[in-house]
Amino acid sequence: MRAVHFGAGNIGRGFIGLLLSRAGYEVCFVDVNASLVDLLRERGQYTVTLANAQADAELVRNVTAVNGTNLEQVAEAIAGADLVTTAVGVSVLKHIAPSIAQGIRVRLRASAAPLPVIACENAIGGSTQLKEQVYAHLTPEDRVLADGLVAFPDAAVDRIVPLQHHEDPLQVTVEPFYEWVVDRSAMPSGFQKIAGVHYVEKLEPYIERKLFTVNTGHCCAAYHGYLAGCSTIQEAMSSEAIRAEVASVLQETGAMLVRKFGFDAKEHETYAAKIMDRFTNPYIDDEVVRVGRSPIRKLSPNDRLVRPALLAHELGMEVPHLAAGMAAALLFDYPEDPEAAAIQTLIAEHGIHHAIETYTGLPAEHPIHQNVYNRYEALKLTVKR
Repeated sequence: MRAVHFGAGNIGRGFIGLLLSRAGYEVCFVDVNASLVDLLRERGQYTVTLANAQADAELVRNVTAVNGTNLEQVAEAIAGADLVTTAVGVSVLKHIAPSIAQGIRVRLRASAAPLPVIACENAIGGSTQLKEQVYAHLTPEDRVLADGLVAFPDAAVDRIVPLQHHEDPLQVTVEPFYEWVVDRSAMPSGFQKIAGVHYVEKLEPYIERKLFTVNTGHCCAAYHGYLAGCSTIQEAMSSEAIRAEVASVLQETGAMLVRKFGFDAKEHETYAAKIMDRFTNPYIDDEVVRVGRSPIRKLSPNDRLVRPALLAHELGMEVPHLAAGMAAALLFDYPEDPEAAAIQTLIAEHGIHHAIETYTGLPAEHPIHQNVYNRYEALKLTVKR
C-alpha cells in the first residue's frame, strides 16, 4: 500500500507518517523544503522518540519524498496512491490544492480505484475545506468523475509535537499520547482501515471536544504564561494561578460540550484532567511562543477561543475565563510573530474595542465583547514582560 502525505514537518513525520508506516504503508512525503526532501529520499527512514522517562525510540522505515514544486511527480504519486493525507496547516491547504487536483486528474484517467483524501489539521471540517479548494481547480466534468472515486473524510487529530532540538534534522520527538479520529461515513466502501485510527459515524463531537479542550487549554496556557514571563508551557503550568486559570477555561468549555453533545459529565472531567496532565509533561519543553503563534487565527470567530464562548453563551452560560483567554491573546505582543505584531499595531492605531471586533467578530454591544475588554484592562496591569 502507498500513501502520499503533504507536509514532512514534525507533525507529518512524528504523527501521521509514523502511524501510516506502522500500518504497512509506503509513505511518500510531499514538501517544498528541498533539504528535507533530499534527506528523506536518501535515507528512506527516520527516528521518532517519545517524550517519556524511557525516551522510547522507533525507526520509521519505507519512506521517500517528492518536492512539492514538481507538480508532475506529485501528480504521478497521487495517481498511484491508496491514500492521501495532509498536515500542513489550514492556511496552506489552498496552496497544495492545485497539485492534488492535478494528481486527481491523472488518476481519473489511469485508475478506477477509490481514493480517500484526509486533511489532518487542527480545524473543523478540514477535509471538507480541502475538497472545496481542490474542486476549484477541476473542470465540471472532472468533478462529476471525482465524486464517484475520491472521498474527503473529515478528521480530528491530537498529538503535541514541540519544537525540536536535534542534530539530526529528520529525528522528531513527540508526546506518547495521540488520537486520530476519522468520519467513517465519508470513507469509500471497502476501504482499508488504518491501525491506530478511530473511525466514527459522527465526527463533530470528537472534533469539538478536542479543539475546545486541547487547543483551547493549550493556547490559554501559552498566552497567560507569556504575560507572566514564562518561557515554556511546562513552566506556565507550574504556576498555581495559571494552572487554575486553564482548569477554569476547561470547566467552561466542558460544561458547554456536555450540554451540546450529551457527553457523560464524569467521563469528560476525566478527559480534561488527562489533558491538563499532558500540558505538564516534564519531558517536553514546549515554548509558549510556539503554542501562542498566529493569534489572529486563534481569535477568529470559528476557532478555539471565540467559538466555544459563543456556543456557551447561546446556552446561557457565563464564560469569564474564555474571555480572559481572548484578552491574553490580544496582549500577546511577541515581536517575531507577524500576526501578534499586526494586532498590536491595530490596537495602537484604532483602540482595543476595534481590535476585539475586528479579530473576534464580536460587536461592541455583545456581552462577551465587554467581558473581553474588562479582562484586557485588568490583565494589562499584571504583564511581567
